[in-house]
Amino acid sequence: MSEFLFTSESVNEGHPDKIADAVSDAVLDACLAQDPNSKVACETATKTGLVMIFGEISTHAKVDYEQVVRDCIKKIGYDAPEKGLDYKTCKVIVGIENQSPDIAQGVHLGKAVEDIGAGDQGLMFGYATDETKELMPLSHVLATQLGAQLTKVRKDGTLNWVRPDGKTQVTIVYRKENGRMIPLRVHTVVISCQHTEEVSNEQIRKDLMEFVIKPVIPEKYLDGNTIWHLNPSKRFVIGGPHGDAGLTGRKIIIDTYGGWGAHGGGAFSGKDCSKVDRSAAYAARWIAKSVVHSQLAARVLIQVSYAIGVAHPLSVYVDSYGTVADGHTDEELIEIINDNFDLRPGIIVQTLKLQRPIFSKTSAYGHFGRSDPDFLWEVVKPLSWKA
Repeated sequence: MSEFLFTSESVNEGHPDKIADAVSDAVLDACLAQDPNSKVACETATKTGLVMIFGEISTHAKVDYEQVVRDCIKKIGYDAPEKGLDYKTCKVIVGIENQSPDIAQGVHLGKAVEDIGAGDQGLMFGYATDETKELMPLSHVLATQLGAQLTKVRKDGTLNWVRPDGKTQVTIVYRKENGRMIPLRVHTVVISCQHTEEVSNEQIRKDLMEFVIKPVIPEKYLDGNTIWHLNPSKRFVIGGPHGDAGLTGRKIIIDTYGGWGAHGGGAFSGKDCSKVDRSAAYAARWIAKSVVHSQLAARVLIQVSYAIGVAHPLSVYVDSYGTVADGHTDEELIEIINDNFDLRPGIIVQTLKLQRPIFSKTSAYGHFGRSDPDFLWEVVKPLSWKA
């Protein structure tokens, strides 16, 4: 039984890359709200005083894209130039074209739901572990929840010195036990948050400990050896797009499992769910969570792959890390998955109701491990199999 350190990070919704994800998903939701069959691939870039959206959208919706962008920035909290961006005065550039007709005819035009092909080739992963009630890695859960809490105390007025940008990082001491991951304690916590000019470093550290860390990290994981790096740079006034450029899809590990499992490389935000980068990754998480919840394995990784225009996945792979339940094998898990889940893209979209305008909520603080009732991929499916 070996012990080791593992680290996961997260970023707040005001981080430049997360602004980009939020804007891209806001555009997607605006299209889906009027036309559930919208085909959307929207990218966003942001820098000081500038937000640009570009990509391919085919929709019957009538959307004021510029207003969607400004409303999204306002919701995040960027309402003054000194914060790095101001929704009222920033320049918004819109570069949207229609989806390629070559893609449309090969993927979905004239096809029944069950025959709709994948919107592109690629591979997607899902992961689950029994180390937390969310069936997610503890390092990722804590890093993500610290970021969400930092945003909460900013928006509810608890800490009026906090500005939108910020990052968190948590290192956990783990023990590996027959393939299972057993979290023992928190080794190190890092929080860097944008702040107003006048607040002192002493006040920042005190407030972060009292109002951000204590409500999130269970005491059982903390001890006198826990290392704290709270605003270690000692100054973080310049932030948001003024401090760094932002792009959609640059935080895909934060969006998923915090470095655990694997990732196929495809981003989520700004894509409608005919794109298997998004929908199949959601389905793979659904499968992994259902397998662990059913106690068929304590920890599992699922991979699926697709070809553009082809409905059925090309491959399904399972790795239980040696934690498969007695009497089963990973090969049998694949059979159970194939018997219980239909992984054709059209069926995934239909089953998980992925044509609803629910995606803005996913753009920050993770797509997985959350209890939002709209996230049907987090609702475990009871599995049946031959004894």
